[in-house]
Amino acid sequence: MNNRPKSCPIDSPSAPDSFHTGKAGTLASWWGVHPSEAEVPLRYRPQTLQDLTRSLVKRLRFKQRQSETEILRVWAESMDPTIAAHAIPAGFRNGTLFIKVDSNVWLHEIVLYRQKEILDRLQSSFGRKKIQKLSFRIG
Repeated sequence: MNNRPKSCPIDSPSAPDSFHTGKAGTLASWWGVHPSEAEVPLRYRPQTLQDLTRSLVKRLRFKQRQSETEILRVWAESMDPTIAAHAIPAGFRNGTLFIKVDSNVWLHEIVLYRQKEILDRLQSSFGRKKIQKLSFRIG
């Protein structure tokens, strides 16, 4: 038997004879490399707890959820109770606050007569850059 190192390419004449037969030979010819070459351990960089926490907060969108919770709190405190009884914030994205309204009548009332008032109150609490416009939907 040939005593060549196992890292030799399979197709080279210097590869050991045992690599050309049996299961290892079949797999090696199919993959084009010796199985031991493919079994290189994965390299990873250990992460600090701070890095893991940042990635977790980002992945779970804690900041966005915290912002949405704050919007609900301000909504409940600053809106007219009649408006709050028929409309509620449903989402926030890219400066647009999405609001669900319970009926066509209230949607019409809010869009025609109360939209500016609602936007002004929210912008005074969060700033004009945070909440730029409102979008109403029946829901």
